[in-house]
Amino acid sequence: MRIGILGSGPVGLTLGKGLIQTGHQITIGTRNPAREGVQQWIRQQGQQAAAGTFRQAAEFGELIIICTSWPGTKKAIEAAGIWNFKGKTVVDVTNPVDGKGPDEHGRLNLLIGHTNSAGEQIQAWLPPDAKVVKALSCIGYQHMLSPDFAEGSPTMFIAGNNAEAKQTVVDLLNEFGWKDVADMGHIEMSRSIEPLAVLWTAYGYLHNSSGHAFKLLKK
Repeated sequence: MRIGILGSGPVGLTLGKGLIQTGHQITIGTRNPAREGVQQWIRQQGQQAAAGTFRQAAEFGELIIICTSWPGTKKAIEAAGIWNFKGKTVVDVTNPVDGKGPDEHGRLNLLIGHTNSAGEQIQAWLPPDAKVVKALSCIGYQHMLSPDFAEGSPTMFIAGNNAEAKQTVVDLLNEFGWKDVADMGHIEMSRSIEPLAVLWTAYGYLHNSSGHAFKLLKK
């Protein structure tokens, strides 16, 4: 599959690497495709990887992954061209935090969450036939690929309005090594999924850890 990734930070590059390893073609969309760090990553990944503008990545992708920082997400979508999202599955990996990092207690500052969410807002910004699926927002990038914990397989929570799009995302997650994916329902459930990033970060801050994840236990 051709996949466009909006964002060239650790999340975008990690997901790009995993997608290439599972046989997909990737274009990383970024403000500065010529940046040496991005170009070095492209050289390391080989012929299945390319870098371009946000618009080039969105045009390229049959599926688009958004993993920009929240303050820059709307501008990235606009730069990508709203029309390039029409009818496509869009994986939202963002969390609506202010980008300042955790405070002295390890807390992130959620900017929205009671009556809206990043998932819902992105769905509203895009054409009505774009199929947004919330995923991969409640785990650090270090464990997005092949999550392996002694206690067992962690759970990835997803939400979205289109069943076919969610199945596409589940298939990608399975390719990444996620054996347990919990479908939490419509995109509005992003309001419940996104705060998990605050909890994940706070635990990591207090215990100097990135090696933790959520597990849904089923009786």
